Amino acid sequence: MQPNTLDWIVVAGCLLVAFSPAIFFARRAGKGTAEFFASGRAAPWWLVGTSMVATTFSTDTPNLVTDLVRSNGVSSNWMWWSFLLTGMMTVFFYARLWRRSGVLTDLEFYELRYAGKSAAFVRGFRAIYLGLFFNCVIMASVTLAAAKIANVMLGWDRLQTVIVCGSICIVFSVLSGLWGVLATDIIQFLIAMVGVFAAAYYALDRPEVGGLAGMLEKLDPATLQLLPDFTNTELTLTILIIPLTIQWWSVWYPGAEPGGGSYVAQRMLAAKDERHALGATLWFNIAHYALRPWPWIIVALCSMLVFPQLADIKHAFPNMDEQLLANDIAYPAMLTLLPHGLLGLLIASLLAAYVSTMSTHMNWGASYLVHDFYRRFMRPSATERHYVWVSRCVTTALMVAAAAVMFLLSTAKEAFNLLLQIGAGTGLIYLLRWFWWRVNAWSEIAAMASSFAMAVTLFIAKKLGTNIPTHYALVATVAVTTVVWILVTFLTRPADRQTLIRFYTLVRPAGPGWKNIREATGVAASPDSLPQALLGWVSGCTLVYAALFGTGSFIYGNITAGVVCAVLFAISALLLTRLLPAMWRR
Repeated sequence: MQPNTLDWIVVAGCLLVAFSPAIFFARRAGKGTAEFFASGRAAPWWLVGTSMVATTFSTDTPNLVTDLVRSNGVSSNWMWWSFLLTGMMTVFFYARLWRRSGVLTDLEFYELRYAGKSAAFVRGFRAIYLGLFFNCVIMASVTLAAAKIANVMLGWDRLQTVIVCGSICIVFSVLSGLWGVLATDIIQFLIAMVGVFAAAYYALDRPEVGGLAGMLEKLDPATLQLLPDFTNTELTLTILIIPLTIQWWSVWYPGAEPGGGSYVAQRMLAAKDERHALGATLWFNIAHYALRPWPWIIVALCSMLVFPQLADIKHAFPNMDEQLLANDIAYPAMLTLLPHGLLGLLIASLLAAYVSTMSTHMNWGASYLVHDFYRRFMRPSATERHYVWVSRCVTTALMVAAAAVMFLLSTAKEAFNLLLQIGAGTGLIYLLRWFWWRVNAWSEIAAMASSFAMAVTLFIAKKLGTNIPTHYALVATVAVTTVVWILVTFLTRPADRQTLIRFYTLVRPAGPGWKNIREATGVAASPDSLPQALLGWVSGCTLVYAALFGTGSFIYGNITAGVVCAVLFAISALLLTRLLPAMWRR
């Protein structure tokens, strides 16, 4: 079904409402980089947390979920469900530390925590590495998903999608800064949530599906399982064991960075205070892992009945670009089956999700390239208006660069695996650097270099015909990178004592890792409690997983499992309501 006049009216109305905050905040964003990149450090938890959720509500996520479900069943989502362990650790161990540090970007942290030329090098290198190269791969993946959706739903080719959607992103991001991104994300999140639930409802209503009961009856029970078939050792290792034992703490992945980072750190740094930073990240993890997955999963399951084979999608859309045909395109194919009016709402919600994600990455990438590279190393004494002007130019350039990279990718899962591989092995250092004084800038340099070298080596080996499974490549990279950076840590000198004392005095991390420095400062003990943080982490993970799997159990008609999950959810919620006030009193 192609959009008609009613659909385009709905699209125009939704976008007018969604993007109006950009105009309101345009003048405020131009005051300086603190406003443009950190919203003046005055954002409340609900605004910051919802903005994180909206950012991860990107066009590539439902495509990725559809690809995973159609390839290996619902249980394959453990490849990203496992990142909840990382996210909850950020909530209870790191959110307050980030806000306490007072930096403008998470890269500024390097010259707070370390010292000398090595610290400056890490900051400058990561500004380019993450802000430009890594960020462009992420943005290209999101744009690829948008291109697939537009190709199926509107008949647009990749170039047309890039020109139209990219222009909207540039105008919005250049005008509004982070305040506009945060405010607009609230509206975009609401539109997107209505859209995904509508898509799930109408997917179940298809005659090929026959409602929820029909879907459950017609699909292979193995496809519906929340845990993989343990007799399939290879699959279980790939989608469950390795993600839960190695991947979650060892891999730097945007939105789920060990210890927090990228746009998650940017949002925490924009929060009013430590409480708001913790509350924002807690709400983000609850909404991201418990609230949103099932509508996407239901559409993916229904697509297996409506379009069992890729050939069925090709038959339904004969003018589709052959290079875009893969399992992940089944999601936009399902959306074309919606009635008029709702089809327009879905188009608007997908465009809103795309712009929300892209604007965040453009603003975050520009903050690295301008604040942590250009301002730090090239023009340290220019005016704030000059930096804002440069930030707007860089924002535009990032969109152009991401569009170019998009033409090199073919599926959302391919981009997901690439990002995991590049960031493999670096995660542990991002967890320990806050709580162990011995970690230094050379540790981080060694981790980055070895991880990148392993990723390139494995990529070349694959191109030469060596078939190395993705999960084995991930484990090998993690092992080599971890050994290298730990050896380098003990073979090089730590940051000078004055720098370590300054860092501890400002941030005051808890635990035995700073005992000698803490005794030297004379500063009061940390206000944080590691046992309380550990209890919060366990309770938070239990709460979210109970909500996620309890919802799935009730959908499947497994009432007993649903009730057990509901009880676990209630106990975890009660623990958190008692724990959080106790944490504030310390």
